[in-house]
Amino acid sequence: MTVLGLTGGIGSGKSAVAARLATHAGARVVLADDLAKRIMATDPDLRAALVARFGADTFGPDGALDRARLAARVFGQPGDLAALNALVHPAVRRAMQAEIAEARADGVRLFVYEAALLFEAGADALVDHVALVTAPEDVRLRRAAVRDGATEAQVRARMAQQIGPGEAAARTRALGGTVLANDADLDALHAKADALARALAGPD
Repeated sequence: MTVLGLTGGIGSGKSAVAARLATHAGARVVLADDLAKRIMATDPDLRAALVARFGADTFGPDGALDRARLAARVFGQPGDLAALNALVHPAVRRAMQAEIAEARADGVRLFVYEAALLFEAGADALVDHVALVTAPEDVRLRRAAVRDGATEAQVRARMAQQIGPGEAAARTRALGGTVLANDADLDALHAKADALARALAGPD
């Protein structure tokens, strides 16, 4: 089984690549955001640590994580954001390793871990191959603003939480990874995703 770490900046098109890879036989895609949501809801140690650091109102009366409140708390606060990442990233890595083990046992040929913060969380050390999806900044800004109903300033603030595209590309190439330039239409991006799947896992 090949473990692929799929990453890219906000609005780059990595979700479209992940969705395309999921259509290939023998592939399984796991999203880091989904893992984070699950463990913040179910891991008692992590929940206790979040409450201790950010307050009891981190979780609502029904016990569900108040993501909007937590996001508002850490937004623009580097110390709080670093504290949140220090709690969540190790737990997500552990969950990722469990998902990889399960996929291997299930006979999966290509395990895709889609994570915007792949490098920032150190998850690149757990994969066999890294693929970075890139797109021009103006395109990324427009896509993210339309998708999320956000202003340009809000999108730029989120971009600032990730390493820059130049550094991400350099790190990807240093690992022998693949840079997928999302600079044409969706069909062209799908063709690149298909070629990557065949290179890593063979034909369907």
